[in-house]
Amino acid sequence: MKTLRPEQTLVAYHLFKWLIVSPILHTALRVKIAGEAHVPATGAVILASSHASHLDPVILANCARRPVAFMAKEELFTNPVLSRVIRLYGAFPVKRGSGDRGAIRAALEALDYQWAVGIFLNGTRTPDGSVPSAQLGAAMLAAKTQVPIVPVAIAGSGLILPKGSLLPRLHRVSVCFGPALAPPESTRRAALETTTAACAAQIQQLLITAGTLDKSYPQP
Repeated sequence: MKTLRPEQTLVAYHLFKWLIVSPILHTALRVKIAGEAHVPATGAVILASSHASHLDPVILANCARRPVAFMAKEELFTNPVLSRVIRLYGAFPVKRGSGDRGAIRAALEALDYQWAVGIFLNGTRTPDGSVPSAQLGAAMLAAKTQVPIVPVAIAGSGLILPKGSLLPRLHRVSVCFGPALAPPESTRRAALETTTAACAAQIQQLLITAGTLDKSYPQP
């Protein structure tokens, strides 16, 4: 199935987001959001996020309060029903551990349509959302497009559907957005590594803030 273009999915995106996703997140999980003003209301932007759960793309897209296209591992697209749903919600497949030109083109197209593009900085999930091995993809995309990067931390999602778990369990979730980082001035590795390290450091600090927010109300 061909990746859907952003303008083809916008209506379905908002219907799915506001009629299904948002009510569930804000009633069942009582999502708490901080720093959303750091996400520009319009214009292309990259949201570089922590990653602890398969639910993170849905959570991130809802809390950013604007359309977000996001890279998702290609294995999630093998199920035709799930593939259709996540494509309508802005996802496009990426082959992990390789330079996936198709995924890069999809990200560039989404940015061209002035969407936000969500990228998980670590490239894969970690139990607590930390970024011990931050990848250069977000910085590379920012350098190519000269689009800013907004660091994002999602706390608590890893406890909803942890690795190996078949059934989800309710847990509070907090999402923190940090100040935008300027894109690297070039695609040279040193420049990409500098920006990536700065983004990872912000995410680690935001995880602490998000964890504090998570403790500000009773746990289930």
